[in-house]
Amino acid sequence: MRGDDDLVFYNHPKHDGVSISGQTVTADLDRLPTDVATIVVAASADPLQPGAVFTSAPHLTITQPGAPAKTFTAPDFVARETVVVLAELYRRGDAWKVRAVGQGYVSGLAGLATDYGVDIDDAGTDPATAPVPAQARSASPGAMVDLTKLERQAPGLLEPARQAGQALVRTGLAGRRAAVYLILDHDWHMEELYESFAVQAFAERVLALSANFDDDGTVPVIFSSGREPFLEEIRLDNYRGRIGQLHTQVDWGWGNVADAMRRAVSHYQESGASDPAFVVIQVGDEPWDKAEVRSLLQNTAALGVFWLFVGFGRGKLAFYKNLNASASATFNNVAFYDASKNPGAVPGERFYNGLVDAFATWMKA
Repeated sequence: MRGDDDLVFYNHPKHDGVSISGQTVTADLDRLPTDVATIVVAASADPLQPGAVFTSAPHLTITQPGAPAKTFTAPDFVARETVVVLAELYRRGDAWKVRAVGQGYVSGLAGLATDYGVDIDDAGTDPATAPVPAQARSASPGAMVDLTKLERQAPGLLEPARQAGQALVRTGLAGRRAAVYLILDHDWHMEELYESFAVQAFAERVLALSANFDDDGTVPVIFSSGREPFLEEIRLDNYRGRIGQLHTQVDWGWGNVADAMRRAVSHYQESGASDPAFVVIQVGDEPWDKAEVRSLLQNTAALGVFWLFVGFGRGKLAFYKNLNASASATFNNVAFYDASKNPGAVPGERFYNGLVDAFATWMKA
């Protein structure tokens, strides 16, 4: 935001080509100043209704002359979010595009404003929408999780980061460090889960977990597709809609899990990190390179790499579920967690317990 006037709402309903009337936001793109690159459409719970939160997001319909209407409803919310970013209109060259977002904030309007570059006067902040404190006391007496950087750059992730921290305290991992990696299945059958933002929401939860392991605010992301794995990163300062931006640069294909795993190991070794690597691999179906996957798991056992396969989607996952079923061929650095068809519907505490339990056992072995 360039200044306070860039906030268009019921007490300031029109500014630089953007106006609001009732539940309709209108953007006259020809009238927008050239230094405006993005328009964010958000909804807030009524601060005059104490305890009001979102469980399901408002249904969004986008219309423009000469084109069919587009609709979007974000996945359900479970963390007591009071503000929801529904969509962004953004410049791409000489054109404008629309990106559905569905990002919730438990830190209210103050968290939303801070995330978009507005300084909040603490003395005038409404307590109902004040940001969550940066240091959240865990369930263990005296144990503190410092989330200062996250509060400053991504207040919308504060609540899941606190939930992740509680899971780490419970498993005895509070204060331990690890390099978190994320591998995402980009097989053709995953298209619906990318379009519904289930994969985006999953990546945000992993990013919130990483904030408890490492304060650099960055998670390398590797897309597993039929071609060479595509490596990028998701950060505290760019996570909103990041997976949607990245996955459009990757071809759909049969997920090449082994190649993506090799890419993660190479990145980890080249980084010179001394902390163990915690690689979260989202899988939606059986791999076609099963022998290669098994070989990689065996060869990385002594490298300080832990592999967590997280299954969600509609495919078959028996291979991953049974990796440690045989007494003669077990992997002590491998686990599987079934996050159901939509991990966003799994409550935060249960989700993070499933993510860290086996990793904690391996770390303490």
